[in-house]
Amino acid sequence: MESKLNPVKFFFRLLVAALVCLVLVSVWFLWGRLEGEKPVIATEIPSFLNPSQEFILNLSDAKSGIRKVWVAIEQNGKETVLRDDLYPLKGSPDSAPVHSLSVSVKVDAKKLGITDGKAIFRVMVRDNSWRGWFHGNKTAIEKEIVIDTRPPEIVVMNRVHNLNQGGAGLVIYRLSEPCPVNGVMVGDIFYPGQAGYFSDPGIYLAFIALNHQQGPGTDLFIKAVDQAGNATRAGFPHHIKRKVFKKDTINLSDSFLNQKMPEFDVEIPPDSQKPMLAKFIMVNKELRESNYQKISSAVAASDSKLYWGGIFTRLPNSAPRAGFADHRTYMYEGKEVDQQDHLGVDLASLQHSPVPAANSGRVVFVDFVGIYGKTVLLDHGFGLFSMYSHLSSFNVKAGQMVSKNDILGYTGSTGMAAGDHLHFSTLVRNTFVNPIEWWDEGWIKNNISDKIKEVQSTIK
Repeated sequence: MESKLNPVKFFFRLLVAALVCLVLVSVWFLWGRLEGEKPVIATEIPSFLNPSQEFILNLSDAKSGIRKVWVAIEQNGKETVLRDDLYPLKGSPDSAPVHSLSVSVKVDAKKLGITDGKAIFRVMVRDNSWRGWFHGNKTAIEKEIVIDTRPPEIVVMNRVHNLNQGGAGLVIYRLSEPCPVNGVMVGDIFYPGQAGYFSDPGIYLAFIALNHQQGPGTDLFIKAVDQAGNATRAGFPHHIKRKVFKKDTINLSDSFLNQKMPEFDVEIPPDSQKPMLAKFIMVNKELRESNYQKISSAVAASDSKLYWGGIFTRLPNSAPRAGFADHRTYMYEGKEVDQQDHLGVDLASLQHSPVPAANSGRVVFVDFVGIYGKTVLLDHGFGLFSMYSHLSSFNVKAGQMVSKNDILGYTGSTGMAAGDHLHFSTLVRNTFVNPIEWWDEGWIKNNISDKIKEVQSTIK
């Protein structure tokens, strides 16, 4: 005989099951609501703020979402709230929870009555968790900052700046405060200034250059941006002398192309193997530009030490074969096929002649560079470099210090060279300048040495 289930027991079991489910659901719900992961503030607060500084706070909370964002600044005991924003609760009908957020913060010092000097910057973010008696998990940061509303002052230390088209120059100036960005604009090219030569840390040297296409009318001025982002600029007296450079015609022969172009097969992509003339044009244009970028990378940084002294020496017992900024027109079978500018001086002596360092410096580059062949680059300090190309072999290593006339290597015909010679270049940063100036004792005295001595005499 089957026993019947007691209704009371059945109801009791059902009630227990319901309570267990309710407890489990409640635990699951509360576990989510009481999550303990704090919001993340991913932005680094700037140490300096300018008169109308605006920056972005990147905030996130992966679980319950962002509930409140509060930003304030305190100075001299007075706290000014910049933002006090609330965001939708998790599960609210009006919107989904906010898990990531970019908040714009603007500090208008004048409008807020904040003066120059130290202040405390505070950021607080809460999420939708029920932790902290329903206030949510909190992340807060506090940082001492400096309010700086005044642009830096620039004082030019020399009165005369005579420059040649395609030539170099030196500008010396004093800044009223440290400026992470400072230097001289020449047209649209920036030449950074460097401190460290003088005992006064506020005095900067900037070697500058006019490239071979920049003549009279080129804008020149000093610019400086302080740690708060305040910017200023100052002009300085200068005179630019126009230079007219030589024009040259080079006739390409089949024998030259057949001899030289195979050397560049490793430089040209496999799918670009073309007839010799087409290969020459690719090498002379595209590879030349790529080689310039490689050189630019090598001279991107320069030591704050003036390693060199006196005139720069040239290859002994040599004769010039091509000049700086010669404009070359390349002809093949009576037709023009390309045009390029020669940004150095070609010097020829005996085959495999020893190549001396033009002046003291640090070896920063020893490698093969496409059209320039085997090349050595020396850093002479404060942005001045010399380059020695088409070498047959090297005698130095990168990082090595060399003195004037130390042997760097030996002349050759590597790269786009028709015969054994040295291609010698001088650069200010990544701008090629006329080497003839650096071989001229009078030019160095008037444009470099005397300027430094003049400033040195004013420092007590």
